[in-house]
Amino acid sequence: MSYNNIGQAPLEGKIISDGLEIAYLDWQPASEVYDNLLVLHPNGFCAGMFDPIADLLRENYRVIGVDLRGHGASQEVLDEADLGNDLMASDVLKVMGSLQVDTFSILGVSLGGAIAIEIAAIAPEKVKVLMLCEAIAMNFDSRKERAEFLEEKEHPLAVGARRRRSIWSDREEIQDSYGSRKPLEALEPSVLKAYIKWGFVDRDDGQVELACNPETEATIFGSRERYGPLSTFERLRDIKAETHILAGTQTDLGKVWFEQQAEEINTEVNWIEGGHFFFFEDLERSLSLIREYIG
Repeated sequence: MSYNNIGQAPLEGKIISDGLEIAYLDWQPASEVYDNLLVLHPNGFCAGMFDPIADLLRENYRVIGVDLRGHGASQEVLDEADLGNDLMASDVLKVMGSLQVDTFSILGVSLGGAIAIEIAAIAPEKVKVLMLCEAIAMNFDSRKERAEFLEEKEHPLAVGARRRRSIWSDREEIQDSYGSRKPLEALEPSVLKAYIKWGFVDRDDGQVELACNPETEATIFGSRERYGPLSTFERLRDIKAETHILAGTQTDLGKVWFEQQAEEINTEVNWIEGGHFFFFEDLERSLSLIREYIG
């Protein structure tokens, strides 16, 4: 293995899990002594958005990012029955097994945080530290409120997802649009650029298209039946790993979600300046947070 990998593209690979192609990126370490770090992305995004951060971590980590089913270069999935957090966690564990990575820490953002909880509960012997950035997991009261809301109408994030424009003339057009409107205008420019690189695919007609079908994103947001944030909260009590809960001071989600998560595992919320995607807003701060909470 080469130990001069800073600035090099991650290795790309795929496995088959439950009959689906699951893609991953593997940022090779730049030193002989390193820890393994699994990074998991938000709903609608992809592992590639971690590229600028993962590249800076190579001195100390081998970073592995998985495109959750239906996202990025993984196979498209539209059926709600196939989009549960438990199934996504199983996919990720199979990726780590295929790479012969026995122990690792996990950094999960939003949906990725929920999948991190599932993995730590399913395979406690594998997970060393959890860093949960606005993980989507709700307790009983929030669950009841959400269920009553969904009985009456569609989840607003699902509505928004279905309105996302899928096809663009080129990546420059996407950059101009996303970089000037919420919530993506707050992202560190290199992170937004990485998302646009990895989160869109080239079409035969010369245009580019979202890798994650908006219907997949919407189905996850609006899921009524399949194993999701309501069940994942219950898994917190099964976690054995050291766990840190982080949330943005300007989050557009209920701050009580994260307070209840922290209470469930007898810890405190670490409030970080920024919004729901605070982790991607400042690379230097992201590195500092990883050093502080993962080591």
